[in-house]
Amino acid sequence: MKQGWEYKKLGEVCNITMGQSPDGKSINDNEGVEFHQGKTCFGERTLGVSCLFSNAPVKLAEANSVLLCVRAPVGYPNITNRKICIGRGLCALYAKENIDNTFLFYSLLGKQSHFEKNATGSTFKAISSKVISNTEIPFPPKSTQLSIVSELDKINELIRLKKEQLKDYDNLAQSIFYEMFGDPVENEKGWEVKKWKEVFNTILGKMLDKSKQINHLKQYKYLANMNVQWGYFDLKELRSMTFTDEELAKYELRNNDLLICEGGDAGRCAIWKETDETILFQKAIHRARLIDTDNADVVYIRYWMQFYKVNKGLKDYISKSTIEHLTGDKLKRLPIPLPPLPLQHLFAQRIEQIERQKPAVQKSITDLETILASRMQYWFE
Repeated sequence: MKQGWEYKKLGEVCNITMGQSPDGKSINDNEGVEFHQGKTCFGERTLGVSCLFSNAPVKLAEANSVLLCVRAPVGYPNITNRKICIGRGLCALYAKENIDNTFLFYSLLGKQSHFEKNATGSTFKAISSKVISNTEIPFPPKSTQLSIVSELDKINELIRLKKEQLKDYDNLAQSIFYEMFGDPVENEKGWEVKKWKEVFNTILGKMLDKSKQINHLKQYKYLANMNVQWGYFDLKELRSMTFTDEELAKYELRNNDLLICEGGDAGRCAIWKETDETILFQKAIHRARLIDTDNADVVYIRYWMQFYKVNKGLKDYISKSTIEHLTGDKLKRLPIPLPPLPLQHLFAQRIEQIERQKPAVQKSITDLETILASRMQYWFE
C-alpha cells in the first residue's frame, strides 16, 4: 500500500444502484428515459446514445454515475453524462464527495479480472450486488486522485489522437474510392458487372471437429473469424489444430488471398500476405482467390466490399438468425462492378501510399497502450 493511502469497499464510497428491466411494453424508440441493458453503447469511457427508451423506468442511473456491466460480459465500466434507465445487465455507482468519479472509473477498469473471477452462473456469468459492494479499491487523498486522473487522461488523449489519425487515413481511402469509382452500390458510372463466382474461386475453411482430429498429425495455426478485421489481421491470439496433408494443400493461405468473414460482421475482409509460417483458416471464413486477373485487382475489391457493406449493399445477401451470415452460395452471386483494370491498379497504388503510413501510427498506439497499462498497474494493483 502506498504511503497515505487506504483501501475502501465500493459500498463505502459509492451509492450503488442495481439495474432492473422495465416492463417490456414500456420500451419504445422515442418516449421516456433513455434505456440501456448492457454494454452495447459503451464507448472508450463515455456512454454512447441508445435508440431505446422506457416510459416507465424502474431503476435510474444519475448523470455522472459510473456504469458497470454485471452480466456477461462482466466488469466493464463506463461513465454516463446524463440520467438513464438501466436494465439487469448494469449497475450504477454514484461517487460520494470524497472520491472523483473519473478516478472511480479507472479504479474499476483495473478490477476486470477480479470481477470475472467472482462471477457466478452457468449460462450467463454475473456478479452480485454483494460482490460489487465488497470490492475494495485504493483510496488516496482527493488531490492525489485528481493527479492520477490527469496523468492517465493525458495518455488516453494521445491514444485517441493517434486513433483519429488512423480514421483519417480510412476516410481518405473512402474519398479516393468514391472519387474514382462512384457509389459502390448504385454503380452510377456504369462499370461492367460480373458475379463473384466469375472473379474468384471461393471456399469455406475447415470445420472445427476435435473428435475427428488425429493426435499424431502436425498442428498448424489457423485464422478464426475474430482474427479477420476490416483491412488487417489481428494475429495476437492464433489457435492451432491438426490438418491432414490433403487439408493442408486445400486450406493453406497464399499471398493475396482475400479472407471474408462468413458470420458475425459478415463480409468483413482483409488481404493475406505471405509469412514464413504456414497459416490455415477455419470454417467461419471464406477464402477467395482471384481467377480473373485480367479484369480484377484484389485491393480494389477489398475496398469495394467494405463500402458495399457500409452502404447496405450486402443486406439482401445476408441471412439473419441470432447473428448475420453470408453463405457461400450468396457470396458467389454478389454483383461486382469492375472498372477498367488500369484504373483499379491506380487505386491500389494510391491506397498503398496510405497504408504505408499506418504501421508507424499503430506502433505509437501500441506503445502508448503499453505505457497506460503499466501506469494503471502501478496505481491500482
